[in-house]
Parts: sequence; structure tokens; C-alpha cells
Amino acid sequence: MTTDAESRSGCQAYEVLLEDYLNAELSAEDAKLAADHLADCAACRAAVKRANASTRLLRAAEPSPDPGPAFARMVMARIRSAENEKAASRANFWQPFVSLGWRFAATATFALAALVTYNAGWLHRSQPNVALQRPTVDIFAPEPARAPATGGEVLMMVADTGHEK
Repeated sequence: MTTDAESRSGCQAYEVLLEDYLNAELSAEDAKLAADHLADCAACRAAVKRANASTRLLRAAEPSPDPGPAFARMVMARIRSAENEKAASRANFWQPFVSLGWRFAATATFALAALVTYNAGWLHRSQPNVALQRPTVDIFAPEPARAPATGGEVLMMVADTGHEK
């Protein structure tokens, strides 16, 4: 009994011999061995029958003319052209996104430069140079009041301010 794998491709041991048997490339001894096996094995007979039919079809077809030495260059040029078109179509798809990204980057750079410039100018205007300025003392103004530290000082301050009128 033959298995399904054997019925598809024939016996593994005789597979190489059967190809040479079809091409009549076997010695007399190997040809007899292959013929005896074909008489006993239905799977190999079916494989030889299929191979023989395909060989007859190939022999019936006319040989194609030689394409010439430029054939390989033409095929490679067409392949390169197709690859370039494919790459160009991918680039065309992403081009709007790349352009938008560049615009965002330029806008962010401009905004950052404006903020840095504004901040640098603001720092120079808002902070006076302490080393150049001298403290001014008003000799006619009373000494500024210090904050009361205790509850008694608070009461004294309230009492002093209320009686001056």
C-alpha cells in the first residue's frame, strides 16, 4: 500500500533514476532496475507518466530566439525605473507631512528667539545696577518704624497713634 506522499512524487529511492530513465541516460543495468521498479510501483508509474507528458509539451514548443546581450540591461533598467517610481510615490505621500514639520520647526525657532531676545532686554531694564547707585538718606524724614515684636509693643503703637490728634 502506498502512502499519499509516495503517490505524489514516487518513491524517494528511485526518484533520481526515473528522471534519468526518461532522458535515456541510464546504463543498461540501471535501466533494467528502473523498469522492474516501474512494473511493481504504481506511484512511480504515475510520476513517470506525468513527467513524460510535460516533457512532450516542452518538446512541442518552439525554442525562443536569443534575446541578445542588451536584454539583461533592459530588464535591469526597467526594474530600477519601477523601484524609482515606487520610491517617488512613497516620497510624494510623506511630502506634506515633512513640509508641515519644517514649518513647525521654523515657527518654534522664531518664537524661541523672540522670547530669548525679550527676556534679555527685560532683565537689563528691570534690574538696576546696584554697584553704581548710592543709597540716598533723607535726613529730614523720620526713621522708618520697625514692626512690633511683642503684644505690648503693638498696644504702645496703637496708643501713640491715637493721641496725636
